[in-house]
Amino acid sequence: MTDKKELEKLKKDLGDLKSELDKKNAEIQKKDAEIQEKDQEIQDKDGKIDDHYHQLQRMQADFENYKKRSERDIKEYIKYANENLIVKIIEVYEDLERALKAEKSHDLKEGVKMIYKKLDDILKVEGLNEICAEGEKFDPFKHEALLVENHEDYDNGIVIEELGKGYTLDSKVIKYSKVKVCKKR
Repeated sequence: MTDKKELEKLKKDLGDLKSELDKKNAEIQKKDAEIQEKDQEIQDKDGKIDDHYHQLQRMQADFENYKKRSERDIKEYIKYANENLIVKIIEVYEDLERALKAEKSHDLKEGVKMIYKKLDDILKVEGLNEICAEGEKFDPFKHEALLVENHEDYDNGIVIEELGKGYTLDSKVIKYSKVKVCKKR
């Protein structure tokens, strides 16, 4: 009878072990499914990473091409930037050549006056303006003081004499006026 009880106990233990094994197998299958799901996510993300990497490479190549094209365009622009001004000055240049060919001194003087007027008009249209200096307060952003002098007729810091003209192109100073400034001692 003990064998029967032992056999029953062994059957029961075997059933318990089988049920525990079934639970473990179910957990393993669940973990396998989770692992397969995670593997699929990793593969999807790897694919996205590859896509982004290739897109980045294309963008980098496009940017390099853009830089090269921009540099080429800038060089071309600089090369021909003064074209319109030069075309305007050609006519004055030709007038000067004709004036030099004039045989009479009076004709030469009149020709040079006309040329000066044309050139002055062209430069003013392009935005060139003379800087007023004489009698003005000294401004280091417009004037370059070459000499100083104690002068009774002028206040301290006033430009006494313009030694060389200065110019602005629109609002930018492109040549400073060379001046003599009053400095009281």
